[in-house]
Amino acid sequence: MRTRMCENPNDISEIVKDYDRVALVFQGGGALGAYQAGVYEALSIAGAEPNWISGVSIGAINSAIIAGNTPENRIPRLREFWETVSGRKIWPFTPDGDVFRALRNQMSAMVTMNLGQPGFFKPRFPNPWLLPTGSANATSLYDTEPLRETLLKLVDFDLINNGSKRFSVGAANVRTGNFIYFDNTTHRIGPEHVMASGALPPAFPPVRIDGEYYWDGGVVSNTPLQWLLDQPDHPGALVFQVDLFSARGDLPRDMFQVIERQKDIVYSSRTRYTTDLFRRVQLLRSRHAEAVLRIPEQLRTEEDLQVISDYEKSGAVNICHLIYQEKDYERDFKDYEFSGTSMRDHWASGFEDTVKTLRHPQWLVKPDKSKAIVVHDVHRIDD
Repeated sequence: MRTRMCENPNDISEIVKDYDRVALVFQGGGALGAYQAGVYEALSIAGAEPNWISGVSIGAINSAIIAGNTPENRIPRLREFWETVSGRKIWPFTPDGDVFRALRNQMSAMVTMNLGQPGFFKPRFPNPWLLPTGSANATSLYDTEPLRETLLKLVDFDLINNGSKRFSVGAANVRTGNFIYFDNTTHRIGPEHVMASGALPPAFPPVRIDGEYYWDGGVVSNTPLQWLLDQPDHPGALVFQVDLFSARGDLPRDMFQVIERQKDIVYSSRTRYTTDLFRRVQLLRSRHAEAVLRIPEQLRTEEDLQVISDYEKSGAVNICHLIYQEKDYERDFKDYEFSGTSMRDHWASGFEDTVKTLRHPQWLVKPDKSKAIVVHDVHRIDD
């Protein structure tokens, strides 16, 4: 039934072939990450397969499962992960009505805080607040060893490292505060790199890699988009940017809404700032190339020739922005509410939003290089 939902998938796959780079960019957002799995499922059915996948936090986990499996196993492994971490039953049924659904979700989130989630994390005992400074377990509330075991079970890291897809995940160096991307073009990726990208303090412990300790990349930036745009090469690129927190929202009317809105703003992607900056950089590059072309050929240096060559190879970036639209009954604990019902809702939302996006194939057409960057969002057509 889902295959029929994606209209003219062959047309989509042909359009995508026009791009040298097709990127899938996943934001962090905990339990909301099932939305990203739904997005990938719809893209896979339509034949819009990325050749670069990048993520932060839960986005890094989803990215690793996709990049670390063969095509026929990607959706089953994503489903296995999400059914594992959302597999605990709390209520025998899903109550009807927003008030009761909100209560149910709150209870689910409280259970997560007290018991952790299967295959993901478990509470520390004794509690780190009771341990002396410098103790091995004194800096986090939960143990993430179950996640390591899950990653080793579901992800083929040799497949990630063979370079068939470019793969990158973001993390923050605890000691320096610097943002770093673990990329399979510069690092040999293992479970520790994915876990570092998702080590959100104070819940999860920092992850040690090559003598340094790393926290969740969302501490610095919750989206990998800037990493993609900061690359020295800029071929024509189609980017599916999948966000779990929306920068836009209503004015809060109580303290619960204040907390939720604050979280949304902190973890949103600031796409407008990033795209505006890239547009300015591309304008400067084009003017630089035009200036070099005015130099007589016999006077051009090797550096001048490289400027011209780089600009001729560059192309516009086309972003299809998919942002999870929260439900009325969701609250500030939506990112750690891991019930199976919510997981399936999030997955379905990601699938449906992607199908709606792909019903605008004109959005996917490669833009003229002079435009530098364009952004499409099915939820903001009027903009």
